[in-house]
Amino acid sequence: MSSSSQLYSIGDRILHLLNTCTSPTQLHQIQAQIILHKLHFDTTVVFHFIKACQSLRLLDSALLLATQIPRPHVFICNSLIRAFSHTHSPQASISVYARMLRDSVSPNNFTFPFILKSLSDLKHLKQGQAVHTQIIKLGHFNDIYIQNSLLNLYAACGDMETCQRVFDEMPRKDAVSWTVLIAGNRSARKLDEALIAFEQMQFSGVLPNPVTMVNALSACASSGALEMGAWIHDFITRQGWKLDVILGTSLVDMYGKCGRIDAGLSVFHSMGEKNVYTWNSLIKGLALAKSGQEAVRWFSRMEEEGIKADEVSLIGVLCACSHSGLVQTGREIFHSMIDGKYGFSPGVKHYGCMIDLFGRAGYLEEAFEFIERMPFHPTKVMWGALLAGCRAHGDLELSEFAARKLVELEPNNGAYYILLSNLCAEMGRWNDVEKVRRLMRDRGLRKDLGSSSIQLQEPKRHVYGLLAP
Repeated sequence: MSSSSQLYSIGDRILHLLNTCTSPTQLHQIQAQIILHKLHFDTTVVFHFIKACQSLRLLDSALLLATQIPRPHVFICNSLIRAFSHTHSPQASISVYARMLRDSVSPNNFTFPFILKSLSDLKHLKQGQAVHTQIIKLGHFNDIYIQNSLLNLYAACGDMETCQRVFDEMPRKDAVSWTVLIAGNRSARKLDEALIAFEQMQFSGVLPNPVTMVNALSACASSGALEMGAWIHDFITRQGWKLDVILGTSLVDMYGKCGRIDAGLSVFHSMGEKNVYTWNSLIKGLALAKSGQEAVRWFSRMEEEGIKADEVSLIGVLCACSHSGLVQTGREIFHSMIDGKYGFSPGVKHYGCMIDLFGRAGYLEEAFEFIERMPFHPTKVMWGALLAGCRAHGDLELSEFAARKLVELEPNNGAYYILLSNLCAEMGRWNDVEKVRRLMRDRGLRKDLGSSSIQLQEPKRHVYGLLAP
């Protein structure tokens, strides 16, 4: 048998072993054989080795093997970059890409989407900008997959100005392009821009997909755009899309935040599958609607159906108790958390809900004791909740104490000084009023003249119905 045919049979056997490999021990034995027979120069063998490493979560072994190749083929580099981009170690993708450039291995159009994904996950804007420059220099900018990956990079890094510029430069946009733009604006809290992009997508003739709708619904929920949210619901129905758990939860959340909890309940009942996020959206919607008893009832029903409550569930039901004055119910739920019923201890937000609950109900001493006993430093939200409760129930002394704590937390916020000054004035302590105003002057703070304004705005012309089938 010739040496070439023997080498072929060894390579063939190695490929078979890689495709049937099930343990790290087997993989390391195969790796030793690959190096022994110099098969790490064989692109096919190395590719299958990377796949085996990926399935066994041993990609570091694949990276180690690749480092022994003086100038690896671009296909091998791309395989490694792609594999690492889907792990919790996307930094390794960047290391492989950097080595490609050092070894003069020219990236191709398959390289960039995955390296850009890794940079997006890590929010490495400057490195992303450098890769963007290389894409243009190498003439790959007109690839829509690369363009969409660039959009995602800038959106993930919060640079929506550059994201919009890249989008505008694209000669062709698909549903992914529009979805990334909408989602990026939503994440950056540019809600008007997100909704405008959604409307422009309709004019463009590109049909949205379920991911587009989830992001558009989230923007509607955050901005209170009920009309558009209801139109999206109608579009989903007319298209005959299955109301899966993600799309259904988005609708429940939108209706709840826009004050249409009845419509949210209707969607909830129509869903075949629900998860804890669906239940949380419903409970929060009921809390916002000040239906405290209903929120608690649905919270109990969630537990009865075997859905494990998380931290957000407890925040939602405690907020409902706060808005509806259900002090004893709130106490019982909170003590259940302390006793370990839910598998986690109360966090800052849970304590904040209880302080708000006691403050609203006039249990001011109990609210203050909660602040004193809790295992966290009080936040401005907590002192603000106590202050609001004290003001509502006429406790000027405790109001002053809370206001002074707010001044300590944010010494450059002039509004707190004005509040403190007004409280002292209400108690007739004019010397203290002067001290507070002097302190403001010493710190270079000023009281803004009171003003009010009414924004006159043309009603938005929405294009609902353009996509009607």
